[in-house]
Amino acid sequence: MPYGPEPSLPSAAAAFEAGWLDVGHGHRIYYEQAGAPDGLPIVLLHGGPGSGSNARQRGIADATRWRIVQFDQRGAGRSTPAGETAHNHTGALIADIEALRERLGIERWLVGGGSWGASLALAYAARHRERVTGVFLRGTFLTGQGDLDAFFHGAAAFAPEAHEAFLRVVPRRWQRNIVDWLDRAFARGDPRCAEIAAAWQAYETVLSGDMPATSRSSPSVPDGDAAARLVAKYRVQAHYLARKCFLGDAAVLNAANALRGVPVAIVHGERDLVCRPQNAWRVHRTCAGSRLAWAIGAGHSPFHATTHALSQSALDVFAERGDFSAWPRA
Repeated sequence: MPYGPEPSLPSAAAAFEAGWLDVGHGHRIYYEQAGAPDGLPIVLLHGGPGSGSNARQRGIADATRWRIVQFDQRGAGRSTPAGETAHNHTGALIADIEALRERLGIERWLVGGGSWGASLALAYAARHRERVTGVFLRGTFLTGQGDLDAFFHGAAAFAPEAHEAFLRVVPRRWQRNIVDWLDRAFARGDPRCAEIAAAWQAYETVLSGDMPATSRSSPSVPDGDAAARLVAKYRVQAHYLARKCFLGDAAVLNAANALRGVPVAIVHGERDLVCRPQNAWRVHRTCAGSRLAWAIGAGHSPFHATTHALSQSALDVFAERGDFSAWPRA
């Protein structure tokens, strides 16, 4: 698989507001606003689950046109408590997005997300269609067993060394049921959690196209605060994946079907090994009127030059026209 160059991006727009929102049951979510305070509102949902947001992710939205909202989902990033899985499920995240919209006084906004964030964007938009001006999806994850099997087993054919290194941390009797074992290991506080998380991250990084497939056969294990952050991320991710993100293929596709008539743009790397290209095709075929563009030569990374350019152009077209009908541009 080719590892395309990443674009030379301008510095991310500085946030003009940051804060925490108490969403109940001990959870506080961290949020930021950047770009133009009077611009078109857009909320960008991060992937993972558990990964957290960062300033670079908002580089697809023109800071002179968009009022860009980002937040760290429950247990993720700077939200507290880090790695907490109690009262942490998709329904709660949908409620958090609505609570944040109300907190910021936004009537309607475009909802964008990548990977798991795309699944969450579809679920939220279908639940709160009247609050959505459009939907932007990148590298869509369908959350079902097919996606899990493809990632933890099928994609090994493209990264055999990284996959073998990952399997070294998984007991042999669990290697056909990795997701349940990961959830149990993180939930019970396995003393090897940092090693397990590092091995998982290394495998995922290779599949994302962010490093050559042969560059890391023995993942380095962080310590201290870095280890705690990594373990928190993958504890949340294991919690969600073991439960098919409280959705599954049917629920995600039903959400897409419910968005007929809503402007929807889909970008997907044609060589994505983390989230299968067929996911984008299934959502596109289910959501009448949606627009789909393949990022040629790209994998899962949002920062591949082609993926980034297509994502940016989709939001530019929406800002100009209020829909995606003239996208992708020739």
